[in-house]
Amino acid sequence: MYIQSDEKQYQPFSKHAADYIRSLLVKKNPKNTLELIDCTSLFIQEPPSANMGTRFTPYAMLRLFADQLPQIPDRILYLDDDIIVRQDLTSFYEQNLDNIELVGVLDYWGRFFFHNFKQRKAFDYLNSGVLLLNMKEIKQTKLFARIRHMMQVKKMFFPDQTALNKLAVKKRIMSRKYNEQYRLHPDTVIQHFTTSFRFKPYFHTQTVKPWDVERVHSVLKLHEYDDLLNEYLTIKNNLHK
Repeated sequence: MYIQSDEKQYQPFSKHAADYIRSLLVKKNPKNTLELIDCTSLFIQEPPSANMGTRFTPYAMLRLFADQLPQIPDRILYLDDDIIVRQDLTSFYEQNLDNIELVGVLDYWGRFFFHNFKQRKAFDYLNSGVLLLNMKEIKQTKLFARIRHMMQVKKMFFPDQTALNKLAVKKRIMSRKYNEQYRLHPDTVIQHFTTSFRFKPYFHTQTVKPWDVERVHSVLKLHEYDDLLNEYLTIKNNLHK
Protein backbone atom coordinates (compact mmCIF):
# COMPACT_ATOMS: atom_id res chain seq x y z
CA MET A 1 0.00 0.00 0.00
CA TYR A 2 1.36 3.41 -1.01
CA ILE A 3 0.23 6.03 1.50
CA GLN A 4 1.26 9.59 2.26
CA SER A 5 -0.10 11.63 5.15
CA ASP A 6 0.66 15.25 6.11
CA GLU A 7 3.48 14.08 8.36
CA LYS A 8 4.83 10.92 6.76
CA GLN A 9 5.25 8.96 3.57
CA TYR A 10 4.70 5.21 3.96
CA GLN A 11 6.54 2.67 1.84
CA PRO A 12 4.87 -0.59 0.75
CA PHE A 13 6.24 -4.04 1.33
CA SER A 14 9.16 -4.64 -0.98
CA LYS A 15 8.51 -6.74 -4.09
CA HIS A 16 12.13 -7.85 -3.92
CA ALA A 17 11.59 -9.11 -0.35
CA ALA A 18 8.35 -10.82 -1.34
CA ASP A 19 10.07 -12.63 -4.21
CA TYR A 20 12.85 -13.78 -1.90
CA ILE A 21 10.42 -15.00 0.78
CA ARG A 22 8.44 -16.82 -1.91
CA SER A 23 11.58 -18.67 -2.97
CA LEU A 24 12.14 -19.78 0.64
CA LEU A 25 8.53 -20.95 0.99
CA VAL A 26 8.60 -22.93 -2.24
CA LYS A 27 11.92 -24.50 -1.29
CA LYS A 28 10.30 -25.72 1.94
CA ASN A 29 7.19 -26.99 0.16
CA PRO A 30 6.54 -26.65 -3.61
CA LYS A 31 2.83 -26.15 -2.86
CA ASN A 32 3.46 -23.00 -0.83
CA THR A 33 2.51 -19.69 -2.42
CA LEU A 34 2.87 -15.99 -1.68
CA GLU A 35 0.91 -13.17 -3.29
CA LEU A 36 1.59 -9.47 -2.81
CA ILE A 37 -1.70 -7.52 -3.00
CA ASP A 38 -1.80 -3.74 -3.55
CA CYS A 39 -4.54 -2.21 -1.37
CA THR A 40 -3.78 1.44 -2.17
CA SER A 41 -7.03 2.08 -4.05
CA LEU A 42 -9.10 0.45 -1.29
CA PHE A 43 -7.46 2.67 1.32
CA ILE A 44 -8.06 5.81 -0.73
CA GLN A 45 -11.74 4.92 -1.05
CA GLU A 46 -12.16 4.45 2.72
CA PRO A 47 -9.38 6.25 4.60
CA PRO A 48 -9.54 6.19 8.43
CA SER A 49 -9.89 9.98 8.37
CA ALA A 50 -10.58 10.53 12.07
CA ASN A 51 -7.46 8.58 13.07
CA MET A 52 -4.79 9.63 10.61
CA GLY A 53 -3.28 12.09 13.12
CA THR A 54 -2.89 9.51 15.88
CA ARG A 55 -0.06 7.04 16.66
CA PHE A 56 -2.03 4.54 14.57
CA THR A 57 -0.23 3.23 11.48
CA PRO A 58 -2.42 3.09 8.35
CA TYR A 59 -1.00 -0.36 7.58
CA ALA A 60 -3.08 -1.77 10.43
CA MET A 61 -5.99 -1.19 8.03
CA LEU A 62 -4.77 -3.85 5.61
CA ARG A 63 -6.45 -6.78 7.39
CA LEU A 64 -9.72 -4.83 7.33
CA PHE A 65 -9.83 -4.94 3.53
CA ALA A 66 -9.86 -8.74 3.46
CA ASP A 67 -13.60 -8.77 2.70
CA GLN A 68 -12.90 -6.74 -0.46
CA LEU A 69 -10.31 -9.11 -1.92
CA PRO A 70 -11.51 -12.08 -4.02
CA GLN A 71 -8.16 -13.84 -3.45
CA ILE A 72 -8.88 -14.22 0.27
CA PRO A 73 -10.42 -17.61 1.22
CA ASP A 74 -13.30 -18.12 3.66
CA ARG A 75 -10.95 -18.91 6.55
CA ILE A 76 -7.71 -17.03 7.21
CA LEU A 77 -5.29 -16.76 10.10
CA TYR A 78 -4.13 -13.16 10.50
CA LEU A 79 -0.79 -12.67 12.29
CA ASP A 80 1.02 -9.45 13.21
CA ASP A 81 4.65 -9.26 12.10
CA ASP A 82 6.01 -9.18 15.68
CA ILE A 83 5.07 -12.76 16.57
CA ILE A 84 6.97 -16.04 16.68
CA VAL A 85 5.09 -19.28 16.08
CA ARG A 86 6.46 -21.95 18.39
CA GLN A 87 4.15 -24.93 17.93
CA ASP A 88 1.78 -26.47 15.40
CA LEU A 89 -1.32 -24.36 14.69
CA THR A 90 -3.43 -26.98 12.93
CA SER A 91 -6.00 -27.53 15.70
CA PHE A 92 -6.37 -23.78 16.25
CA TYR A 93 -6.81 -23.12 12.54
CA GLU A 94 -9.23 -25.97 11.90
CA GLN A 95 -11.61 -25.33 14.81
CA ASN A 96 -15.34 -25.06 14.09
CA LEU A 97 -16.33 -21.53 13.09
CA ASP A 98 -20.09 -21.93 12.66
CA ASN A 99 -21.79 -18.65 13.60
CA ILE A 100 -18.40 -17.15 14.62
CA GLU A 101 -16.89 -14.02 13.05
CA LEU A 102 -13.46 -14.28 14.61
CA VAL A 103 -11.38 -16.09 17.21
CA GLY A 104 -8.74 -14.36 19.34
CA VAL A 105 -7.05 -14.02 22.71
CA LEU A 106 -7.60 -11.38 25.38
CA ASP A 107 -5.28 -8.40 25.29
CA TYR A 108 -3.01 -8.90 28.30
CA TRP A 109 -3.27 -5.31 29.55
CA GLY A 110 -6.29 -4.00 27.63
CA ARG A 111 -8.60 -6.56 29.23
CA PHE A 112 -8.33 -4.62 32.51
CA PHE A 113 -9.23 -1.24 31.01
CA PHE A 114 -11.60 -1.84 28.09
CA HIS A 115 -14.93 -3.62 28.19
CA ASN A 116 -17.87 -4.05 25.85
CA PHE A 117 -20.64 -4.23 28.41
CA LYS A 118 -23.05 -5.66 25.83
CA GLN A 119 -21.00 -8.87 25.98
CA ARG A 120 -21.74 -9.24 29.73
CA LYS A 121 -18.30 -10.69 30.37
CA ALA A 122 -15.72 -9.51 32.88
CA PHE A 123 -12.98 -9.72 30.25
CA ASP A 124 -13.78 -9.52 26.55
CA TYR A 125 -11.20 -7.17 24.96
CA LEU A 126 -9.26 -9.08 22.30
CA ASN A 127 -5.75 -8.40 21.06
CA SER A 128 -5.93 -8.00 17.29
CA GLY A 129 -2.45 -9.39 16.56
CA VAL A 130 -3.58 -13.01 16.21
CA LEU A 131 -7.02 -13.52 14.69
CA LEU A 132 -8.66 -16.52 13.06
CA LEU A 133 -11.18 -14.93 10.69
CA ASN A 134 -14.34 -16.44 9.26
CA MET A 135 -14.58 -14.29 6.15
CA LYS A 136 -17.90 -15.75 5.06
CA GLU A 137 -19.51 -14.68 8.34
CA ILE A 138 -17.70 -11.33 8.35
CA LYS A 139 -19.04 -10.53 4.89
CA GLN A 140 -22.53 -11.49 5.98
CA THR A 141 -22.48 -9.31 9.11
CA LYS A 142 -20.51 -6.57 7.31
CA LEU A 143 -18.19 -6.43 10.33
CA PHE A 144 -15.14 -5.07 8.50
CA ALA A 145 -17.21 -2.56 6.54
CA ARG A 146 -18.65 -1.24 9.81
CA ILE A 147 -15.19 -1.07 11.38
CA ARG A 148 -13.84 0.91 8.42
CA HIS A 149 -16.74 3.37 8.69
CA MET A 150 -16.19 3.78 12.44
CA MET A 151 -12.52 4.57 11.82
CA GLN A 152 -13.54 7.28 9.37
CA VAL A 153 -15.81 9.11 11.79
CA LYS A 154 -14.57 8.36 15.35
CA LYS A 155 -11.14 9.03 16.82
CA MET A 156 -10.09 6.13 19.05
CA PHE A 157 -7.21 4.74 21.09
CA PHE A 158 -5.71 1.84 19.10
CA PRO A 159 -8.48 2.55 16.56
CA ASP A 160 -8.51 -0.69 14.56
CA GLN A 161 -8.41 -2.88 17.68
CA THR A 162 -10.90 -0.68 19.55
CA ALA A 163 -13.40 -0.72 16.68
CA LEU A 164 -13.06 -4.47 16.25
CA ASN A 165 -13.82 -5.06 19.93
CA LYS A 166 -16.69 -2.59 19.89
CA LEU A 167 -18.44 -4.07 16.87
CA ALA A 168 -17.61 -7.79 16.82
CA VAL A 169 -20.37 -9.80 18.48
CA LYS A 170 -19.78 -13.35 17.27
CA LYS A 171 -16.32 -13.91 18.72
CA ARG A 172 -14.60 -16.75 20.56
CA ILE A 173 -11.93 -16.19 23.20
CA MET A 174 -9.11 -18.72 23.32
CA SER A 175 -6.33 -19.51 25.80
CA ARG A 176 -3.49 -16.99 26.07
CA LYS A 177 -1.06 -19.65 24.84
CA TYR A 178 -2.19 -18.77 21.30
CA ASN A 179 -1.14 -15.13 21.72
CA GLU A 180 1.21 -14.82 24.70
CA GLN A 181 1.93 -11.11 25.14
CA TYR A 182 3.75 -11.00 28.47
CA ARG A 183 6.00 -13.89 29.39
CA LEU A 184 7.03 -17.10 27.65
CA HIS A 185 5.54 -20.33 29.07
CA PRO A 186 6.24 -23.99 28.20
CA ASP A 187 2.85 -24.34 26.46
CA THR A 188 3.09 -21.08 24.48
CA VAL A 189 2.09 -21.66 20.87
CA ILE A 190 2.51 -18.07 19.65
CA GLN A 191 4.64 -15.45 21.39
CA HIS A 192 3.65 -11.87 20.61
CA PHE A 193 6.27 -9.17 21.27
CA THR A 194 3.93 -6.32 22.24
CA THR A 195 4.62 -3.22 24.31
CA SER A 196 4.08 -4.10 27.96
CA PHE A 197 4.30 -2.56 31.40
CA ARG A 198 7.11 -3.51 33.76
CA PHE A 199 7.28 -2.70 37.45
CA LYS A 200 10.93 -3.38 38.34
CA PRO A 201 13.24 -1.67 39.03
CA TYR A 202 10.69 1.13 38.38
CA PHE A 203 7.40 1.39 36.51
CA HIS A 204 8.00 1.71 32.76
CA THR A 205 6.84 0.51 29.36
CA GLN A 206 8.96 -2.01 27.50
CA THR A 207 9.02 -2.66 23.78
CA VAL A 208 11.30 -5.30 22.28
CA LYS A 209 10.60 -6.65 18.82
CA PRO A 210 11.88 -10.06 17.68
CA TRP A 211 13.95 -8.55 14.86
CA ASP A 212 15.90 -6.45 17.38
CA VAL A 213 18.13 -9.39 18.19
CA GLU A 214 20.53 -7.52 20.47
CA ARG A 215 17.68 -6.33 22.75
CA VAL A 216 16.01 -9.74 22.71
CA HIS A 217 19.20 -10.94 24.36
CA SER A 218 20.08 -7.96 26.56
CA VAL A 219 16.61 -6.85 27.73
CA LEU A 220 14.51 -10.00 27.61
CA LYS A 221 17.41 -12.33 28.41
CA LEU A 222 15.84 -14.62 25.83
CA HIS A 223 17.97 -17.10 23.87
CA GLU A 224 15.14 -19.49 23.04
CA TYR A 225 15.14 -18.39 19.40
CA ASP A 226 18.82 -17.98 18.64
CA ASP A 227 18.82 -20.47 15.76
CA LEU A 228 15.79 -18.80 14.21
CA LEU A 229 17.11 -15.29 14.73
CA ASN A 230 20.48 -16.20 13.23
CA GLU A 231 18.64 -17.51 10.19
CA TYR A 232 16.65 -14.25 10.07
CA LEU A 233 19.84 -12.17 10.14
CA THR A 234 21.26 -14.23 7.27
CA ILE A 235 18.09 -13.70 5.23
CA LYS A 236 18.14 -9.98 6.01
CA ASN A 237 21.73 -9.68 4.81
CA ASN A 238 20.89 -11.57 1.61
CA LEU A 239 18.02 -9.20 0.90
CA HIS A 240 20.37 -6.22 0.98
CA LYS A 241 22.90 -7.69 -1.42
